[in-house]
Amino acid sequence: MITFNLNGNTIHYNGDPDLSLLNYLRDEKGITSVKDGCSGQAACGACMLEINGRAKLSCVTKIKKLEDARVVTLEGVPDDIKETLAKTFVKKGAVQCGFCTPGILMRTKVLFEENPNASREEIKKALNLNLCRCTGYTKIIDGIESSLKSLKNKEQVIFEETSGKVGTSYPKYDAIETALGKRPFINDMSFDGMLHASFRFSDHPRAIVKDIDYSKAEKLPGVVKIFTASDIPGERNMGLIFKDWPLMIAKGETTNYIGDVLAVVVAESKSIATEAAKNINVAYEVLEPVTDIHKAIKANSIKVHTSSSNILDKCLVRRGGNIDKIINNSKYVSKGIYQTQRIEHAFLETEGAIAMPWKDGGIEIYANSQGVYVDRGQIAPLLGLPEEKINIRLVPTGGGFGGKEDMTVQGHAALCAYLLQKPVKIVLTRQDSIRMHPKRHPVYMDITVAADESGKLTAVKLYSLGDTGAYASVGNKVMERVAGHATGGYHVPAIDLEALTVYTNNIPCGAMRGFGVNQVTFALESCIDDICEQGNFDRWKFRYENAVVEGSQTATGQVLEKGVGLRATLKAVKKEFYQAKYAGLACGIKNTGVGNGMPDYSDILITIHSENHIQIQHGWTEMGQGVDTIAIQTLAQECGIKPETVKVSVETDAGLPTGMTTSSRATALVGNAIINGAIKLNADLKNHSLKELIGKSYKGSYTYDLSTKPGADVEKVITHFAYGYATQLVILGKEGKIEKVIAAHDAGKIMNPTLFEGQIEGAVHMGLGYALTEDLPMKGGYLVSDKLKDLKILKAKDTPEIIVKGVEVKDPIGPYGAKGVGEIGLVPTAGAVANALYQFDKIRRYKLPMKR
Repeated sequence: MITFNLNGNTIHYNGDPDLSLLNYLRDEKGITSVKDGCSGQAACGACMLEINGRAKLSCVTKIKKLEDARVVTLEGVPDDIKETLAKTFVKKGAVQCGFCTPGILMRTKVLFEENPNASREEIKKALNLNLCRCTGYTKIIDGIESSLKSLKNKEQVIFEETSGKVGTSYPKYDAIETALGKRPFINDMSFDGMLHASFRFSDHPRAIVKDIDYSKAEKLPGVVKIFTASDIPGERNMGLIFKDWPLMIAKGETTNYIGDVLAVVVAESKSIATEAAKNINVAYEVLEPVTDIHKAIKANSIKVHTSSSNILDKCLVRRGGNIDKIINNSKYVSKGIYQTQRIEHAFLETEGAIAMPWKDGGIEIYANSQGVYVDRGQIAPLLGLPEEKINIRLVPTGGGFGGKEDMTVQGHAALCAYLLQKPVKIVLTRQDSIRMHPKRHPVYMDITVAADESGKLTAVKLYSLGDTGAYASVGNKVMERVAGHATGGYHVPAIDLEALTVYTNNIPCGAMRGFGVNQVTFALESCIDDICEQGNFDRWKFRYENAVVEGSQTATGQVLEKGVGLRATLKAVKKEFYQAKYAGLACGIKNTGVGNGMPDYSDILITIHSENHIQIQHGWTEMGQGVDTIAIQTLAQECGIKPETVKVSVETDAGLPTGMTTSSRATALVGNAIINGAIKLNADLKNHSLKELIGKSYKGSYTYDLSTKPGADVEKVITHFAYGYATQLVILGKEGKIEKVIAAHDAGKIMNPTLFEGQIEGAVHMGLGYALTEDLPMKGGYLVSDKLKDLKILKAKDTPEIIVKGVEVKDPIGPYGAKGVGEIGLVPTAGAVANALYQFDKIRRYKLPMKR
């Protein structure tokens, strides 16, 4: 027997002494403030708690080590301290997705007892075991610093009264409950009779499955059922654009990557399901995989999919005349082959879903997806059901960054629940998440940039290849962005752009923050600095003179009409650029909206339940970026409704379809839809009180469907309805280390200053990791490592000072002039870092990451 104290209560434990404290707390005690973000790798800090006055990770603490120990989780922290920590973090904007926050609050509580006067540098060191993928740490450090002061002085944390209208830093919706670990994520949820499922993945990237033998696995006590491809009642293939991704690979078929699912084990517990999956024996005929994009596009290459070419798509954009002649006649030419790496999103909450029987023979699913309506459209044909038989409830997710656009577990959970008529939960381990979901595309770019003797850009030529892996995902759209943003934020008269999307047997690649634009911007901005050196041009002036303005063209030929704020962002960093000895400059442009000939749309519903309960329903995913908060603020702006009375929910049964929460478009589309709905509500409010309107609902809609496809022969090219613009300045110290990043971003209208800053800070942090250290290498179709720590994500102590400068040049389409900011925050970062390092050591960088 092991005896210890847990949150003031004596525990006598007689179970497995090697059980982790994390699993004991979550599975046996129902304590969910400790989160599982790394599956026992001691790499994220989300499970942090206090043991004998020290901050410890519960995922690597065995119960047998707890004799006479005093264990405190956030639930056991005195209410006044918890309230101070949570309110301070929310006030400072330190809570985005919030998955990491309970662990960081525990670290702060212990730090206060260890060192109540900790400096910012000491706070950074104290966070060494804590990972955050959203915030960039700046606001977390602000929150800890302020918390220590409030706790020391026994000050009450007060939120200033605010209207909550657009332009105010209204606190993030549901953030206090999230910070305290009280708002459940998928893995925190449980239902009566719930079963658990695990996957049996392919052992090889390319192999014929000769046999799947689960006779041993199904005999394990607690195993309920094992499903394979033959159990799927409807269509087997899914996909966001091309239906090329099978839910499971069947016996006799060929696997396409190591994340292919061969079987799903459903059992009474997660541990039993996992153990049983290991006992499924699979016989293969192992085949040579296709892993090199240059070889894959050759005519004699092995085909990844026998029915189609390895070249999934080819995007061509040409205009302005004979490109080679123009380049040859240009005074200055920069040429280079630039390559970027595969990147793991590393959202701290892994993919999860819970499915269960629903009314009239349907299925209800709780999911942390980036697009519940799109998921519904894919799950219904898998089960052979009409869409109205599927209801998906969004559970706000612990980070997404594009990595939760594709379905991973939702379809399997729905299948198991439908066939068993019982609730089934599937949550991926960290290792399985890294193995399964799509990544950021590695891109090969052969680029040429030319300018005349006066320093005006004349041409850009690009040949690029993107490794989209085993399945399409949204790879062709990513490569469209590579081509469509190849001239960056500059007016270039002549272009010849070619972007190929290539199938391989590597892990699929799809959407990730920046969506192809980061890759090409790194190459372009490096070439621009090279031209500046060749012609002895001032790097700031060159960019300013070539920057797009009203009337300029993008790479796709779209003429920008209004809201073009790039020069304003350049002006915002001008002083610091000229003051710095070693400085790297880069500009960026990023679309708002999917565009490219596809409609961008949003529906919302405002319902008056009571004077103190107004509901907004929409279809967008809250994953830390604050879309729910922006929805509330827009309603407050339009109708004067008190923001604290508004609740937000997302479920497909509401019938408010949207596409994926992607392309930095949610703010613009939900904002415009709410403005539309508010017109009707305001008309009623002229003659009625809210009390008199109880029970009424007001639908709002917004659609933009005027965009055109890249390369289309149209009179007026409109690739996207809006763009965001940015300039970033990276400043090095005398030893060549990054000391400061100044990020000037044109948001059109800054809807919430605190959320705006947090988005840019987090994106810059992600961009720095992309530029310097992050990688997810593969060899022969296999991962070199599936460990979170081996991704080399920057910790707080590795993150330089980030200064955000907001610029507002209003867009004609977005609500109040707003443009998306979620993605552009890291578009210029790698280019700025590369250019800064060159100024220090005169070595041109052609490959990312630069300091792995």
